[in-house]
Amino acid sequence: MSDERPMALISMQALLPNLSAEAAEWAARLDLPMGGDSDYAMQLGADGLQLVDLGPQAPGPVRVDFVEGAAAHRRLYGGGSGQMIAKAVGIQPGVRPYVLDATAGLGRDAFVLASLGCSMTLIERQPLIAALLEDGLSRAAKSPEVSAIVANMQLRKGNAIELMQCWEGEPPQVIYLDPMFPHRDKSALVKKEMRLFRPFVGDDMDAPALLEAALALATHRVVVKRPRKAPIIEGAKPSYALEGKSSRYDIYPKKKLA
Repeated sequence: MSDERPMALISMQALLPNLSAEAAEWAARLDLPMGGDSDYAMQLGADGLQLVDLGPQAPGPVRVDFVEGAAAHRRLYGGGSGQMIAKAVGIQPGVRPYVLDATAGLGRDAFVLASLGCSMTLIERQPLIAALLEDGLSRAAKSPEVSAIVANMQLRKGNAIELMQCWEGEPPQVIYLDPMFPHRDKSALVKKEMRLFRPFVGDDMDAPALLEAALALATHRVVVKRPRKAPIIEGAKPSYALEGKSSRYDIYPKKKLA
């Protein structure tokens, strides 16, 4: 994901008067102006932070919610350890690996793995997305339903390649990568989040370097999530893949998880 400053105009807004001071703190942290005319806004409301496109016919706001909505449905009815992502990272009876999600995004896959018992470290380098994720984790930590799950999720902000190359502490057994895939088909319906984030994030043109750093750090395996028909990332070749209807997981094993 791009480390460059967003080209689109974005401001910080408080949706309630009593949140003005907290919104100003976020504005200072994210180097955003308060209010004013802009194309996008990071808004602070009663339900936390959200990013919204202010243009006509824009998709609705995006926020991180681990307590309700899609995250709750997947936690309760998603298939548990039988899910493809669980098999990809090596979850099996008695085995719950320590996983680094180096392209955390909104944290959905990391939350699934944490709910299945994996200890998770998340890296997100785009400041706006990292802020949404930090806010979502903070709110979830106060919820009796999921506080124990998010206690297993630690967020690091910064460039994943650099952080992996200078890793301190216990290395992750498994590193999970889900790079932004270059979107070439202009007519394809892109998910709301991707439509909203793309002006700020761009594509992961450094995916080969990301994979190389991950392979150097992971002790047991690297897993790369890709669109089902997408080419593999340039560099080392995966040993095998798990394929679903719309996506697949390329597996780069180093040694057996036990």
